[in-house]
Amino acid sequence: MEICLNTNKNIIEKVIKDSIAYDLGLEVGDEILSINGQEIKDIIDYKYIITEEYIELNIKKLNGELISFEIEKDPYEDLGIEFSNPLIDEAKRCSNACIFCFIDQLPKNLRETLYFKDDDSRLSFLQGNFITLTNMKEEDIDRIIKYKISPINVSVHTTNPQLRKKMLRNINAGKVLDILKRFDEHHIEVNCQIVCIPNINDKEELNKTIMDLSELKNSVKSLAIVPVGLTKHRQGLPQLEAFNEKSSNEIIDQIHKLQEHFLETENTRFVFLSDEFYILANRDLPSDEEYEGYPQIENGVGLVRNFSEEINEELEKLGISDLEKEVTLVTGTLAKDFMVEIKDRVLKKFPNMKLNVRPIENDFFGRSITVAGLVTGGDIIKKIKDTDYKNIMIPDVMLRADTDYFLDDVTLDELENQTNRRVYVTRVSGKDFLDTLSKEVK
Repeated sequence: MEICLNTNKNIIEKVIKDSIAYDLGLEVGDEILSINGQEIKDIIDYKYIITEEYIELNIKKLNGELISFEIEKDPYEDLGIEFSNPLIDEAKRCSNACIFCFIDQLPKNLRETLYFKDDDSRLSFLQGNFITLTNMKEEDIDRIIKYKISPINVSVHTTNPQLRKKMLRNINAGKVLDILKRFDEHHIEVNCQIVCIPNINDKEELNKTIMDLSELKNSVKSLAIVPVGLTKHRQGLPQLEAFNEKSSNEIIDQIHKLQEHFLETENTRFVFLSDEFYILANRDLPSDEEYEGYPQIENGVGLVRNFSEEINEELEKLGISDLEKEVTLVTGTLAKDFMVEIKDRVLKKFPNMKLNVRPIENDFFGRSITVAGLVTGGDIIKKIKDTDYKNIMIPDVMLRADTDYFLDDVTLDELENQTNRRVYVTRVSGKDFLDTLSKEVK
């Protein structure tokens, strides 16, 4: 879902067939004026109010006609409406100037929406975005508690008030633990993350933050630690240090010790490291069981292990195939060895298939950026167009959510046209990966 930068009215963009709205004759372009006499401020208001069994709905038709409906329905039954602005409001902009902000490290002249920094609890609930809680007013906190909006994803980084103010460069940043304690009192579910920076919020500071969050037993369900990402576009920004093999090994040892403690005392490991730490440290990834259901897989925590397990499960279902195809698997440099391992496993079932693994060096953001999700279309074009590769396959994490655009605004069509190759997109799923290889690629 694209973030809407403009304030729109409650304009209907889609009416689901055979829904309540469809039966009422509502149409694209109609505007909701009020429900039960209440103006709809945003999507949270809308979803909360329509849980009622009886609804009075006031509509302004596209031709200007005003119509009222009285609706009796089942509790929580949806009306079947989608809006032109999914938030039904303007997204809240971030008020921080974080020393590690990735958006501040983007090159110039990209699409406007790429530079938009949201810090909106509604997007956290609806899309899983991480927020810092720094721009929340009392009424915002009360509203979350009243509507029981959860889960909410919170970027904590540190519970040390002074350090958090320094990291986020915001005088309001030191209140995060107080707000989280209020959520804990009301059992609002929260997933937390820490962007860890060597010699800033690691080591003892990290230990303290983890222990503080572990006390919020009614709310904080999981804690992910991810390494800071530093691009080459940091002119005028604070000097920061990236994780390397040594520091990655140190933090793994630190967190594994804490996991043992939590497993013994709380029957959960509670805190989890993103895959990047293990790959940087040349360490084996934790087992499938150790990720405890992958609570933060979309944060890169256990994504590689889960994909590996899925591949094994799907391959076990297959017999030996005589399929003859040539496919190049495009990935980031960090995942090169892992994807070579996957390729070797697949070839045992598809011995006549020719598979290549092509890691793409990141010239757009800088060679220090190694994850597949930040590989750009332009870099793929540069590295692929003069090779003899045929079909290429990319993971969908390289594309912006629900679009055909890479982060540099190159589209899938442009990638195909400029490389003169067929491009296939696969979800990071063992089944989808193998289906794409065995059924789609020609």
